Amino acid sequence: MERKIRVLVAKPGLDGHDRGAKVIARSLRDAGMEVIYTGLRQTPEQIVSASVQEDVDVIAMSILSGAHNHLFPRVMELLKDKGVDDVLVVGGGVIPDEDIPGLKAAGIAAVFTPGSATTDIIEFIKNNLKRRE
Repeated sequence: MERKIRVLVAKPGLDGHDRGAKVIARSLRDAGMEVIYTGLRQTPEQIVSASVQEDVDVIAMSILSGAHNHLFPRVMELLKDKGVDDVLVVGGGVIPDEDIPGLKAAGIAAVFTPGSATTDIIEFIKNNLKRRE
């Protein structure tokens, strides 16, 4: 039996809205992935700690607050500090197009903005996993 893709869905920062993250979590689950949802107001440290504890293949972060240029790179920095280099990290939410190149340069593999099809997110994850077991 093939191992399910394990995805940590996280809401970094002070966002109080998680409807979009829950839609993504359900879509990933319905696509056969194992989803761990951390809930609202997670710090980068909490996200990285949970991803290591849960041995996830993917971290999917959703943000609306505008703090993506600080929080997403901070998660990447903490993963690097822990020697974690085999986890795919994606982001989404209300993120201006002009901020996306900087986030990708920081190591975020893809950024999905409002209106992105859940099927596109699922396919991206399946096609870009760093762990191939």
